[in-house]
Amino acid sequence: MAKVKFGSDAWVQALHNELNTSKAYEDAAKNWEGDFYFVVDPEGPIKEPMYLYMDLWHGKSREAFVAKDKDAKKPAFVMSGHYSKWKKVVSAQLDPIQALMTGQLKLKGNMVMVMKNVKAAQEIVRACTRIDTEFEM
Repeated sequence: MAKVKFGSDAWVQALHNELNTSKAYEDAAKNWEGDFYFVVDPEGPIKEPMYLYMDLWHGKSREAFVAKDKDAKKPAFVMSGHYSKWKKVVSAQLDPIQALMTGQLKLKGNMVMVMKNVKAAQEIVRACTRIDTEFEM
């Protein structure tokens, strides 16, 4: 399989497919209700914010795409951070919950819901690591 550029529609679709075929994610996220923007803030090679939209519902990804701007959807959760932090999360060098707790990533939305579903977040990261991802230099 060819490398997929992080932040592209192809990458978001690859994650969507990984989540929908992952029994571990389905089990970990069976109580999850809420869509997300994963926002990649400009840094280094990334000159404009990227909005990766995912509609996550009871262990499945119902919809996933790169939004053209932040107003395309009004998700229940917005997790944002600089490109270098997302690169570490996607390559399993940084735990997303730890990143939230240390201010490396920021979250708008119900933090209690996120903390009750830590295993789901971990399974999303595991799914990311199964995508042969290419990063901008």
